[in-house]
Amino acid sequence: MNANRTRRIRQNCVVLAAMGCLTFLGCEGSGPPPSANAKSSGNAELFTIPQEQMSHVQVIKVVPTTLTRSLRLTGAVAYNGFRTIPVISQVSGPVNRIVVVPGQHVHGGEAMLYAASPDYSQTRTNYLKARDAYALAQKAYARAKDLYDHKAIAEQVLEQAQSAETQAGGDLAAAMAALKVLGITDPDALVQAPPTFEVPVKATINGEVVEQDVAAGQLLQGGATQCFMISDTSTVWVLVNVYQKDLPYVHVGDSVTIQTDAYPQTFHGRIAYVAASLDPSTRTLQARIETNNPGEKLKKDMYVVATVNAGTIKNAIALPDAAILRDSENQPFVYAATSANQFGRRSVTLGESVNGQTEVTSGVNAGDQVIGDGSLFLQFANSLQR
Repeated sequence: MNANRTRRIRQNCVVLAAMGCLTFLGCEGSGPPPSANAKSSGNAELFTIPQEQMSHVQVIKVVPTTLTRSLRLTGAVAYNGFRTIPVISQVSGPVNRIVVVPGQHVHGGEAMLYAASPDYSQTRTNYLKARDAYALAQKAYARAKDLYDHKAIAEQVLEQAQSAETQAGGDLAAAMAALKVLGITDPDALVQAPPTFEVPVKATINGEVVEQDVAAGQLLQGGATQCFMISDTSTVWVLVNVYQKDLPYVHVGDSVTIQTDAYPQTFHGRIAYVAASLDPSTRTLQARIETNNPGEKLKKDMYVVATVNAGTIKNAIALPDAAILRDSENQPFVYAATSANQFGRRSVTLGESVNGQTEVTSGVNAGDQVIGDGSLFLQFANSLQR
């Protein structure tokens, strides 16, 4: 029940108390209470309200209107899959130390942990050897070319020097690639750094550390062990379930407002994706909403309600929420006028409910008159008669 409905019920309770007082006074001679027309001896359906008490109820004339169709979809928050990346160790060896914790923000290239890896030491050594070998091969080739130009050596010797330089260049490129796989973006800095078995595992993107999957001393397997999960939580996904009957009204690009019990503010997003098939167990279709996350308030798995603006309903018959009542079997009904101050109970079928207005798809027609505020009084009188 929304706030408008709650407020109207409170108002109707006040009216009910006032009408009860009027009824009591009526017994003392100031006027009769609402009486049941004996249309049916078992069920009191028709009520005649004395003219002096008509001011306590609101009579509404039903007119067609245009309603904005809104769908309320339930769902939960998830990380933005396009901005969430696992950090996987490319080296093998035990974890020496961890320098970040979950919830901490990191930058791409920032060290997150250090592992002791003999493989890294060997890779570093291979790079230094390849670097020196390539520099020597370059000098040898340059010298051979100069001698050949001066007719001092045969062409075969020049070709051998050129081949040696090419091979040394290939070995250097392979050694550099091996270091970059380990997260070493500046291999030349290794020349100045002292030899070490410790290698950093670095962040791949800017974002928040949302998971830590390793502990100090744990053995890492190169290319297989996931160490952390990083997510850019400035945007998140909201995954909602759409019922089959609502599928025609949900489209990619539709604007959405998102609310959660945790905060009073409203978040805004758009539908970015609609699944191709229904979940066979729930018979619902999943839609993905992408929304900005100011202050990173929306957390993973937080329950939310998303309201989708799904077009308009033209020439709709709509009544205030206060006019809609429910019987003991939870079936909706209204009190409709049968004459100037006589009203009868009429079952209705409900549609959309928007901003304090509820669509009535059957049971009431344009031009009918129904009770709005004060309808609870009639229901109360009916229950007393029974």
